[in-house]
Amino acid sequence: MIRIGCHLSSSNGYLAMGKEAVKIGANTFQFFTRNPRGGKAKELNLADVEAYLAFAGEHGIGQILAHAPYTLNACAKDAGLRQFAYDTMRDDLSRLKHLPEAMYNFHPGSHVKQGEETGISYISDLLDRINEHQYETVILLETMAGKGTELGRSFEELARILDSVEDSSRLGVCFDTCHVFDGGYDIVHHLDQVLEEFDQVIGLERLKAVHLNDSKNELGSHKDRHEKIGEGQIGLRAFANLVTHPKLKDLPFYLETPNDLEGYQREIALLREKAGE
Repeated sequence: MIRIGCHLSSSNGYLAMGKEAVKIGANTFQFFTRNPRGGKAKELNLADVEAYLAFAGEHGIGQILAHAPYTLNACAKDAGLRQFAYDTMRDDLSRLKHLPEAMYNFHPGSHVKQGEETGISYISDLLDRINEHQYETVILLETMAGKGTELGRSFEELARILDSVEDSSRLGVCFDTCHVFDGGYDIVHHLDQVLEEFDQVIGLERLKAVHLNDSKNELGSHKDRHEKIGEGQIGLRAFANLVTHPKLKDLPFYLETPNDLEGYQREIALLREKAGE
């Protein structure tokens, strides 16, 4: 059975998210660690965490994904913003130690016309500092569409970040279908070749999760506008290939499409049908 879920609101706690996931046919989910535009996280409710873990065990929920806020920019030009990114990541990871199966995903950031080399240096420095605290949570860099000065727009850029970190043993990649497609990788007609390139440049052992999003824009647009599954330029057939591909089918899939819970429920059921479940 494919492991598939969607993005859920964390405002009511982990147990509430677990129950919502089960209600819509999901067996995993993604959530923001705090307001996606930044700010302080809610105080951690350990009783809620314990109740969620028990519920997740009973209902087969696993490998959930925590998403860092969008305001986290590890390669910002301003030193204060880079410190905010470090402090936020440290706080998030200290909380996630209570959720042993969770992974942590973040956007590499935008170098803001400082240049790729400087941006990559800042990101790797942040991750080296994070590693000093020996967190057990797997940290994922997300593939990006390449808007403006975003880093992570190519497999090569992600590889350079990973290679620059002193200890990258607990680092991986989250493969966002809309971002990859908008970044110029043709997952519609050449999925095998794209995954082969990923393997050659980064290594498939680094691929830990997949964001399932259709795209409002054409291949190589570098615009990053998500669409519902089957209603964009990627199309339903490509998603059927993605969730059944032998190199991807055992990974957790997370929907980030513009949907409400009912819409997510329909997409989960549709993709399970395409997977033959």
